[in-house]
Amino acid sequence: MAEIIIRPANAHDADAVAAMWETLVDYHVDLDPYLPSAAPNGARRYARRLLERVQDPLTQVLIAEVNGVAAGYVLGVIIDLAPEMFVQEPSGFLADIFVAESFRRCGVGQALVDSLSMWFKGRGLGYFEWHVAARNAAGVAFWQKMGGREVMIRMRKDLT
Repeated sequence: MAEIIIRPANAHDADAVAAMWETLVDYHVDLDPYLPSAAPNGARRYARRLLERVQDPLTQVLIAEVNGVAAGYVLGVIIDLAPEMFVQEPSGFLADIFVAESFRRCGVGQALVDSLSMWFKGRGLGYFEWHVAARNAAGVAFWQKMGGREVMIRMRKDLT
């Protein structure tokens, strides 16, 4: 495996980010058909919105490159996850992460998470959180390896 380069996303990454996001959505729908599918042209809209935020000081979008190829990306934001009736504490939220299948288990995901963690820490945050699909056993195992622990379990009751 060649060197993994982690860098901020830019406008030239739009096509790669759109393709990775669409693969990410399809992967989750295959795991659980109750998870949302991509809307028509959703990947292009996602990439456009994501790249519009690269100058936002509360947002970090990183691309992992291996041999000049976009191997993955991560999106992190600084937010306050607690409603206003709780003590307010800014935290990080890892909104999306994707690593192309051919680059998995090679350190790309860890490099993305480590880089985003340093960005969060550099902004004075004490922690960050994320969601992982309940049926995504590989994702759960990855996050446990990264030192993640369960805090809340989100559940759903279908009304139909």
